[in-house]
Amino acid sequence: MLDTVQFDDASRGETSATLEADLRTALGDAVRFDAAHRAVYASDASNYRQTPIGVVVPASISELSTALAICHRHGAPVLSRGGGTSMSGQTVNVAVVLDLSKGCNRIIDIDPAAGTAIVEPGVVCDTLRDAAEAFDLTFAPDPSTHSRCTLGGMIANNSCGPHSVMAGKTLENVEALEVLTYDGERFWVGPPSDEEFANIIAAGGRRAQIYLDLRALRDRYAEQIRMRFPDIRRRVSGFNLDQLLPENGFNVARALVGTEGTCATTVAAKVRLVPSPASRVSLVLGFPDIYSAADAVPEYRLFGPIAIEGLDRAIIRGLQARGLRAEEIALLPEGDAWVVLEFGADTPELAAAQADRAARGLAVRTTGPVPSTWIITDPTMQSRIWLIRETGASATQLSIDPAVPDPKVGWEDAAVDPDRLGDYLRAFQALVDRYGYRTSLFGHFGDGCVHARITFDLASAEGVNQWRRFTREAAELVVRFGGSLSGEHGDGQAKGEFLPIMFGEELIDAMREFKRIWDPQNRMNPGKIVDANRFDENLRMGPQYKVVNLHTRFAFRSSEGAGFQRAVERCVGMGRCRSLTGNTMCPSYRATREERFSTRGRSRLLWEMLQGEVLDGQWRSEPVKEALDTCLSCKGCRSDCPTHVDMASYKAEFLSHYYETKRRPRQALFMGRIGQWAPVAAKWPRLTNLLTQTPVLSTLAKRIAGTAQVRALPHFATRTFRAQLARRRASGESAVPVRGKVMLWVDTFCEHFHPEIALDAISVLRHAGFETVLPRKPLCCGRPLYDFGYLDAARAHLEAILTALAPDFDEDSPADAPVALVGLEPGCLSVFKDEMLKLFPDDPRAKRLAASVRLFGDFLVEQDFVPPQFNAQVLVHAHCHQKALFGTHGERVLFERMGIRFTVLDSGCCGLAGSFGFHPDHIDIADHAGEAVLFPAVRQNSEETIVLTNGFSCREQIRHGTGREAMHLAQLLALAHARAGAPMRAADTTKVSDGVVPIGATGAG
Repeated sequence: MLDTVQFDDASRGETSATLEADLRTALGDAVRFDAAHRAVYASDASNYRQTPIGVVVPASISELSTALAICHRHGAPVLSRGGGTSMSGQTVNVAVVLDLSKGCNRIIDIDPAAGTAIVEPGVVCDTLRDAAEAFDLTFAPDPSTHSRCTLGGMIANNSCGPHSVMAGKTLENVEALEVLTYDGERFWVGPPSDEEFANIIAAGGRRAQIYLDLRALRDRYAEQIRMRFPDIRRRVSGFNLDQLLPENGFNVARALVGTEGTCATTVAAKVRLVPSPASRVSLVLGFPDIYSAADAVPEYRLFGPIAIEGLDRAIIRGLQARGLRAEEIALLPEGDAWVVLEFGADTPELAAAQADRAARGLAVRTTGPVPSTWIITDPTMQSRIWLIRETGASATQLSIDPAVPDPKVGWEDAAVDPDRLGDYLRAFQALVDRYGYRTSLFGHFGDGCVHARITFDLASAEGVNQWRRFTREAAELVVRFGGSLSGEHGDGQAKGEFLPIMFGEELIDAMREFKRIWDPQNRMNPGKIVDANRFDENLRMGPQYKVVNLHTRFAFRSSEGAGFQRAVERCVGMGRCRSLTGNTMCPSYRATREERFSTRGRSRLLWEMLQGEVLDGQWRSEPVKEALDTCLSCKGCRSDCPTHVDMASYKAEFLSHYYETKRRPRQALFMGRIGQWAPVAAKWPRLTNLLTQTPVLSTLAKRIAGTAQVRALPHFATRTFRAQLARRRASGESAVPVRGKVMLWVDTFCEHFHPEIALDAISVLRHAGFETVLPRKPLCCGRPLYDFGYLDAARAHLEAILTALAPDFDEDSPADAPVALVGLEPGCLSVFKDEMLKLFPDDPRAKRLAASVRLFGDFLVEQDFVPPQFNAQVLVHAHCHQKALFGTHGERVLFERMGIRFTVLDSGCCGLAGSFGFHPDHIDIADHAGEAVLFPAVRQNSEETIVLTNGFSCREQIRHGTGREAMHLAQLLALAHARAGAPMRAADTTKVSDGVVPIGATGAG
């Protein structure tokens, strides 16, 4: 037994304080021993939680070496961490956490001729894969977290992914490692030749002793290793002692793969790159059950796919119950279980031919059911189907039935011989049924690795005891099938205790000795794999988990349960918010690479705030407030996160309580209350513009308003929308068929800053055959109020809206009532689809109004409107709230009907995000968000290209970052009609009706 670690930081005692002081003297701001960082790094994606001693985020490998040397001097345990997405508890510990993802992330070299790359441990998997694609190469292992997991973490866990069928686990793709031991020795390891081995021994020192001890270990245990190590592709459990055998070249590097940071720290890795198929085609197979789907694995392999993935009905049902992935699920071929085969080739035709050959071959199979088939050649649709597999389990990781515990990852990734997979699954399901659990089954069928999210009850002592009994039986079952307890995610604390069942005590002693050779003091991630902490210790949500019921202004309700705590529990730690490219979330993480400024980090802080162990103060918690201050409220997580964490709502709720005892900043009055003071300022637009646009006066105005000096304040229109509309009269227009009424929601920004957009919208709606009416009463949605926690004021705004508009959208409304409430500003319109239903969850008026809301483009598409043909190149940036709640379907369809050449940017958040980018402290984050994709794309396009976005803040940000003027969809459609020769005037045929006024009337929008 290795020595146990006695470095308890629970009391923040003198030892920890001295360690922190020495680290801070050497490394400055890289050292974070504060409560916020200790809370954020206490959890990963597993069932476990351990509060670290502190956190160090080194800016370079040199700083990493310095930090490790100081920890060694103090005898402090250390834990190297990458993406923090581990499911077995290997990335949490009572240790100094070294987060290598921010600063130690260089791709040092790519050698396409040799097919290798040299990388630092913090390089994200997709970053390397994208760089390798320039040479038509790829790094083959690609776990579902490939967009955020790091190479160091993949090496530590021996990660795999669906394409291990093509090129193996991480282990098979590691050529050499540069490692740093706890006592400061740094050297490269790999499979040494006889001459290299002799030179290493001759040089003497710590490295020579390690090599000599490893060879002696190998010689003593060689026969046991050959006899007890399962001969399967997905044997991930335990240390890779088999790589020390002569037949494997005494490969010290690969022996260290999968040791989870318990032996040495990787500071550089030379990895293998393989040819990346230029074209890929997927074949989806439908089976009556998951067992018959698994029985056919040997047949799939005959056709040479590069991935073989399976999933059962449970995940699909879970997605359907939540209304997720409905379009993709509807396309799945008939069946109750599915297998996706991916084929790769140099051309689409060759890849499709492979898929077709497999489909035809499986159609004439003589044993087992004949599967239904669907060949997918479209890359976009392939990605959508793969998302079912990659995100489905996370999306359904909260239980809908309150009587059923949430599915857990406690028995996550066992692997057996793929040829025996069907029989294993039948036996495993029988074991699950006998214990009364429910599960979903999915995974990498080509390698016999199955993931299972099981409804373990960890909230009671008896439930934990039952979990322990089940896990022991499950381990024994896997061993009977010649398998591995872990086939992908590693052992950590979740499997470590049960490894003797798989390897026997003699080989466990060998693994214990292997660790001692590298880490004689047991300071490298102690308590994992070997001499692991008990399986049921350190549970994050175990029997001691505290249920906290707090009063909230929002009603946090979903299919998975109600309450703020339940909402915070949505974050299961998979960290998709740490992705560096694609989609929207999380712009503040992408700008800072700080864990606590990610959606996951903020969720963890809120969780810890409720538990009160590391963080106190609840709604008054300053660490939580600081983290939420960098949240752009973009709502990206609401749609991009597999579990649909809704940080914008959590932030608004927190701030509404925080400011009960604190004074709001000046910016809250000027930006948050813009809907109240803009109508007043608009009465004297020239004076207002003089104060906000003149150089000297604007400097003072910005200082008073609390906004950044580098930002231009919005320019008021000389006449409001309603004032301009009152001056417009139809002159000789031909009659337009009236198909019905629509109510136009003219937001504050269109009313006072850009009335031309609303005027053009009315004209376009007239061309579509619709009469436009406006709300009789001056109304504002109150969108900016949420950014500063003004939830009581926001509720009052919405109450006024419901009172004024409900009669027009009531079930008993007259026949000539508006058919929809059409809006132009996605941020404002999102209030009706989101916040209103949280503030008025049981009000039927709110539900009817929300159902009536349409974004301008979506409404036109629903009405089969066909604009004139228009020869133009359009670059589209979608507002974050539009992407999260509405999508870009309307623009795409309209542009296709017009014959427009268009590109919808995958540009994330523009960075301005309402009032966020105006704050002096947020300039760097805002500019980084814009420079990530949006600004370069705009600059790279010619002046003739129309830049289009529907968001007011997006247009302001584009002007700020590029000097270009962006257009609203309504303006583009109006321009198309004007060039086609159609008269562009709004009809003044609007009639007075209850709740609406003629479009020439005055009032605020």
